[in-house]
Amino acid sequence: MTVMLDAKALEGVLGMRDAIDLLEEMSRHEASGRTFISPRLNTAFEGGWMRMMFGADYQAGYFATKAYHLVEGAGVRYVISLYRLADGELLAVMDGRLITDLRTGAASGVAARKVAMSSPVHVGLIGSGHQSRMQLESLAAVYPIRSATVFSPTPSHREAFGREMAAKHGFPVVIADSAEAAARGHEVVVAATSSRSGVPVLREAWLDRCRLLCAVGSTRPESVEVDADCFRGAGLIVVDSQRAVEEAGDLQAAMKDGAAPAEKQATLAQLVTGKAAVPAQGRIVFKSVGTALQDLALAARYFALLGASAAARVGSLASLKQPVSARR
Repeated sequence: MTVMLDAKALEGVLGMRDAIDLLEEMSRHEASGRTFISPRLNTAFEGGWMRMMFGADYQAGYFATKAYHLVEGAGVRYVISLYRLADGELLAVMDGRLITDLRTGAASGVAARKVAMSSPVHVGLIGSGHQSRMQLESLAAVYPIRSATVFSPTPSHREAFGREMAAKHGFPVVIADSAEAAARGHEVVVAATSSRSGVPVLREAWLDRCRLLCAVGSTRPESVEVDADCFRGAGLIVVDSQRAVEEAGDLQAAMKDGAAPAEKQATLAQLVTGKAAVPAQGRIVFKSVGTALQDLALAARYFALLGASAAARVGSLASLKQPVSARR
C-alpha cells in the first residue's frame, strides 16, 4: 500500500544530526559505486517551470524521484516518490519541501565534519531564508558557534532571522548591512541566496578569515552566487555531485576562468571516505547543488519511521468508508 506523507507528518521526526548521519552513510554507498543519479530534467512552460531528479541507492534498496515546479504567483512545490528496488513498488509519496531544506543543510554538515576547527567559530550568512536557517542549524550541530552574522537585502527578513536564530540556538546573531560585513572576519561563511543574477553576491576579497565556504544557493547555469576567485583561492573544492558543473553557473564560470581545475576538485563521497584529503590550512569550498540521492536517504528513513503507522491510518480510514454490512 502506497502511503502519503504530507509536510505536517514529517515535521520534527528527523533532527539535523540524524540527517547528517544519513547523508554521510549514503555518501559511503556512493563512494563504493553502489548508487546512480541521472541528469536533472529542466523544462519551462507558460507561467512556470518543472524540474525532475532521479536517484537509486542499490545498497539501501530504494530508488526515488523528486519533481518540483514553480507556477508564477504560487511559489515552488516539491514531491518525492520512494520506490523499492526489488520489485519497483511505489512505497510512499511525500511532500518534499522539508526534505529539500533539511538535506541541503545536512550536506554542508557532512562537509563541515571533515573540516576541523580549533576553537568556537563565527559564522557569516548571506541570505535569510529557509536554506540559511538550515545551514546555521547544520553548522551548529557540528561546531561550537560563538556568534553568527547575517545579511539579506530585505532588512525585515534579516532582522526576523536574527531574532529567531538567536532564540533557537542561544548564541548572538548580528545583523549586517552588507554582504561584505557578513563575510569578513568569519571562519565559516555561507552563501544561500535566491539571487538569479550573473553578478556574484559574494567576493573572495571579503573572505579574510574563511576556512570553510558553503555555497548552496546557485543551482542553475544563469546564477553566479560567488565569484571565480572564491574557487581560485581554495585549497580544495568539494562538490556534492559530479554533475555540479553542469548545473551551477558560478562553478561553470570558475572552471572557464581556470579558477577551479578538475585536479583541485573532489566529491563529498571522496571526502567522507578519506580519498580526498583536507589541506591543513587554507580555504575549503563546498559547492552544493543537491542530488536525488540526498532526498532518497531522508525519504527512506521517514518511510521506515512513519510508513507502517501511515498505512494503518489509511487502512482505518478506508474501513470507515465501507458500508456497514461490509464491516467485520
